[in-house]
Amino acid sequence: MNPLTGTVILTCFLVFCRIGGCLMLMPGVGGRNLPPQVRLFLGLAVALAFVPATYGLVAPQVEGASPARLLVMIAGEVGTGALIGLLARIYILALETLASFMAQAVGLAAMPGLSVEDNAPLPTLATLFTFAAVALIFMADQHLELVRGLFDSYRRVPPGALFGARPALVDLVDQLTAAFLLALRIASPFILYSILVNFAVGLINKFTPQIPVFFIAGPFVTAGGLLLLYASVEPLLSGFLLAFSQWLRNG
Repeated sequence: MNPLTGTVILTCFLVFCRIGGCLMLMPGVGGRNLPPQVRLFLGLAVALAFVPATYGLVAPQVEGASPARLLVMIAGEVGTGALIGLLARIYILALETLASFMAQAVGLAAMPGLSVEDNAPLPTLATLFTFAAVALIFMADQHLELVRGLFDSYRRVPPGALFGARPALVDLVDQLTAAFLLALRIASPFILYSILVNFAVGLINKFTPQIPVFFIAGPFVTAGGLLLLYASVEPLLSGFLLAFSQWLRNG
């Protein structure tokens, strides 16, 4: 193998490391529903598409690099890509958490379901919300915006740069704050509904302690929660998609 061929192969591999690290955690792609072989070929396809545009940035770092330096570069590229994918995935994780509370608020937490991304058990309502959010991300071509942001990351984090743990933790904490505040705004109608309904049922039960009001009111609480879901699901998911797209444009 001549030096030029080795440089090209290592360059392609380093580009694949960043792409693969992102796709490993990217919403919808890094989940359990996509087979690993599909993720592998998708990562190879995106990496080969990136190589002509990033060759001038990556190849000089590879030429003449020692094996120890190459290992550090591989770890840095995987960490950079994984951080980008994790920052996007946090939005789905936050939505899953607050959607589980929404299911509890309307009395549907006992209905079993599975997470869209993982094998963790979730209420059916939470599965519905997260599946709809992931589907909207792909329908609105926001996954292409994430790929564009991954390409722009080569200017912000040049290949071969050491992976900074402190900036990564700062970005991670900021993203956790923004994502959970967004999920809290989405779940706020159901939080208010739960407070008002439980207060009303508790007040009625106080006046008529001989009647099991909580058991009788269960179906009515669930019916009211489903009506609230029917009336608010479109603006809530639209707000989630808008916030996610704004982060992709600004992040």
